[in-house]
Amino acid sequence: MQTGRSTGAFGGVRRSKRRQDEPVAIASTPSPDHLRLLVKVARMYHERGLRQPEIASQLNLSQPRVSRLLKEAVARGVVRTVVVSPDGVHAEMEEALVEQYGLRDAVVVDTDGVGPDVIPALAAATATYLDATLKGGDVIGISSWSATLLEAVNAMRAKTVPVAEEVVQIVGGSGSPEVQLHATRLTSRLAELTGARPVFAPSAALVHSRELRDLLSKEPAMAEVMKSWSRLTLALLGIGTLEPSPLLRRSGNAIAPADQRQLEELGAVGDVCTRYFDADGRPVEADFNNRLIGISPDQLRAVERRIGVAGGESKIAAIRGAVRGGWVNILITDVEVARALLDRG
Repeated sequence: MQTGRSTGAFGGVRRSKRRQDEPVAIASTPSPDHLRLLVKVARMYHERGLRQPEIASQLNLSQPRVSRLLKEAVARGVVRTVVVSPDGVHAEMEEALVEQYGLRDAVVVDTDGVGPDVIPALAAATATYLDATLKGGDVIGISSWSATLLEAVNAMRAKTVPVAEEVVQIVGGSGSPEVQLHATRLTSRLAELTGARPVFAPSAALVHSRELRDLLSKEPAMAEVMKSWSRLTLALLGIGTLEPSPLLRRSGNAIAPADQRQLEELGAVGDVCTRYFDADGRPVEADFNNRLIGISPDQLRAVERRIGVAGGESKIAAIRGAVRGGWVNILITDVEVARALLDRG
């Protein structure tokens, strides 16, 4: 008669062992007594917080049987795992943004209590995101004229080991002296915090003519910066509207009113690195494009991680265009913008 046991090579009894990840075999019609035991063990473990050895001792069961009963409770739906997001955490909204717009990742921040200025909340979220995701060897491109990015860098903590090789300006970083220090500080401080070498773009973002743009691009210092754009692994980007930000306007790199009117006629809704796009994210061919010194759309889209940081009701159209057009593939924004993107995507 077979006993369900086999004899080993040395005459001892060899029992088969279940792998930890092996599915638990469950009867299709368990008895009421078995179900009562199943529920009792599950409640002791999940509700009273008893450990498996304690349960085994109290019920006079073996610990392996307790383990099997707990797995069976999950398989039968007696125990269900539910993840409850705390207030201020919008995981479902983030997942919906990723799915709807084909993003790599999304971070949605709650700005309740902050007031109309969303910059502090966005900056804090960006600092936390970079702290968690910068692991080493990155070449970081950064747009020079973003107040949000400057505040994010100010909120970051210094890494104890280097996590980046270079921090590179990807639009011209020169401007009027009273505000150029912001662009310089943004780049130098991020480099300092990440243990990287800062690389500055020694030119204005918008120059007077195409000829001057071509000449400046051939200068050794600027040519070296432009060469580094092909090595970027991450880009940290602001998303702008047709109305230049105060920082950009004061820098002297803002477009002229005539250029702004042309952009409106062409259907532009926003920009990344002074590269303007329409509501569907398509590049807008404005006359001043040939006077820009900055990363090209194709170079930017070749960067593996493109983090766009922007929020506020006034930027909804620009942010939607940026994610539709693939200008950014990681979005950090506020909850009101996220709702608008999902409602009218």
